[in-house]
Amino acid sequence: MPKPMKIDFVSDVSCPWCIIGLRGLEQALERTRDLVDADITFQPFELNPQMGKAGQNIGEHIAEKYGATPEQSAANRATIRQRAADLGFTMAMSDTSRIYNTFDAHRLLHWAEEEGKQAALKHALFDAYFTNQQDPSDPAVLVAVAETVGLDPVQAAEILASDRYAAEVRAAEQLWQSRGIHAVPAIVINDRHLISGGQPPEAFERAIREIAATG
Repeated sequence: MPKPMKIDFVSDVSCPWCIIGLRGLEQALERTRDLVDADITFQPFELNPQMGKAGQNIGEHIAEKYGATPEQSAANRATIRQRAADLGFTMAMSDTSRIYNTFDAHRLLHWAEEEGKQAALKHALFDAYFTNQQDPSDPAVLVAVAETVGLDPVQAAEILASDRYAAEVRAAEQLWQSRGIHAVPAIVINDRHLISGGQPPEAFERAIREIAATG
């Protein structure tokens, strides 16, 4: 009988390595479904909590934040696109892509957990931002994405027009940071085992099998 496995997936919807890590984890869980019965909860992390409403060009942002040259930034995007493609995900980042504030997206994800649709919304938000180049800080975009996974668009719009779940999201962000999470994706299994970064399926599979074997 498969063992229950609690997984907290700490991530941001504008983090390319987070969708790569999620795809890798999900493929590993498919390969180990005879061993573990995983319950994934998506926990909030903002890469750019101070990002303004208009967002920022991705090249400018990476240059300011990490000191990367345009050539380094382009090479990094090419690597990420290939890694994502290898996992069946289309990443359409380009020189004109933008970085946005994602706090409201995390508020909707908190609500979606209560509605039993958090995983579906997480995937849909990754698709919206990375594949369709949509703005995850735009309420109209967020409402439309929520509706595609079966969430009530009227309720989604009401949440976004209010400050509902803001305190809960900030508290969760602070909790994970207090536990030493300062980069994402961070995958915490059974509250004890940390796997960092956009690992390939094989790495996740090895870790899952080891954890399942040791209890």
